[in-house]
Amino acid sequence: MEAADFTRAMARVPGPVTVVTTVDAAGTRSGFTASSFSSVSLDPPLVLVCLDRAASTHPAFAAADRFLVNVLAEGQEAIALRFAASGIDRFAAGDLKPCEAGMPGLPDACARVACTLHALVEAGDHSILVGRVEQAHTRDRPPLVHCDRAFSRPVPVARPDEELLSALHLTEW
Repeated sequence: MEAADFTRAMARVPGPVTVVTTVDAAGTRSGFTASSFSSVSLDPPLVLVCLDRAASTHPAFAAADRFLVNVLAEGQEAIALRFAASGIDRFAAGDLKPCEAGMPGLPDACARVACTLHALVEAGDHSILVGRVEQAHTRDRPPLVHCDRAFSRPVPVARPDEELLSALHLTEW
């Protein structure tokens, strides 16, 4: 398998755009942009986010006991790009404020998910941060999505008719 083929295939998979933050015991803030964010379990409530083991922020998150996932909203593309950049103060813009559990958060994010670290799993060149969700906050804003190396927003599709839902034994859609 060629790495370029794998990269092209994965670029076709739409993903949420998140900025994940933490604060260490000395009060130093760290954060990174990720599109590999997903729910894992409802009971207990678990989510996962993946972080490159070579990233400058990896040591901070590997040692963290908690983190906050900010699910970006439409219009927050510049924040995603800033937290993906290296060698800069990602917090200099002052747009992240103390939110759930005192973690740096975006008040206007479409969702924030505050977690305690449940597990840190090595997976190839990345680590999977599995977080136990302690608090969640949502806003009525469309989420930012990343697909084909571009930002976009989800486009609603027509809701299936009631007869089809009933035939599939789906009570909610």
